[in-house]
Amino acid sequence: MKESPGDLKFMKSHEWARVEDDGTVTIGISDHAQGLLGDLVYVELPNIGDTLEVGAGCAVVESVKAASDVYAPVAGEVIKVNSVLSDSPETINEDAYGDGWIVVVRPSNLQEDMENLLDPDAYAEQIDNEED
Repeated sequence: MKESPGDLKFMKSHEWARVEDDGTVTIGISDHAQGLLGDLVYVELPNIGDTLEVGAGCAVVESVKAASDVYAPVAGEVIKVNSVLSDSPETINEDAYGDGWIVVVRPSNLQEDMENLLDPDAYAEQIDNEED
């Protein structure tokens, strides 16, 4: 498994959130999740202006194996979507923590939402426990 970047927080369902310098939050799925899914063939993105609730579906990623909901780790308004994924969903497979981001939100409850997420060490421990 690739090391998770230290500036990320994770949901137990394998989504990550990174707080940017401007206070927005970038969201994607973990490298572990994309590995489990296999080759991605389609990504359904939310619309700019959509309001996300913590734990609610905000996108769908489809692989040759299955379709999976992507859940919002933070609440807020969608201000940017990674439209590259419409034509190149495999970008998530290639760079889950970089170019493979899915959505950027303007959070409505940043501090509390981030406190409820796992740090990289706790997330790695969860993955290890799942594999046992």
